[in-house]
Amino acid sequence: MDLDKLVSTITPDIYESLKKAVELGRWDNGIALTEQQKSDSLQLLIAYDEKNKPAEERIGYIQPKEHKHCDSGPDEWQKLDIKDL
Repeated sequence: MDLDKLVSTITPDIYESLKKAVELGRWDNGIALTEQQKSDSLQLLIAYDEKNKPAEERIGYIQPKEHKHCDSGPDEWQKLDIKDL
């Protein structure tokens, strides 16, 4: 089964169960996830988020910080002198 088909079969309950397992490092029955299971589950969670959630609700989303630097143009640039290298 390819990833898209697998993602389409995930219910919100399954999503929450996978998320909890990855967060705790173990399944609901107490058995620890293997490294491969952690990796596969996280990949599945990220793919689910990409398909079903807005960017700000996805796993790993970091709110961008507001700043002026990206919008500044050459007129606003400062000349820096490099001394005593």
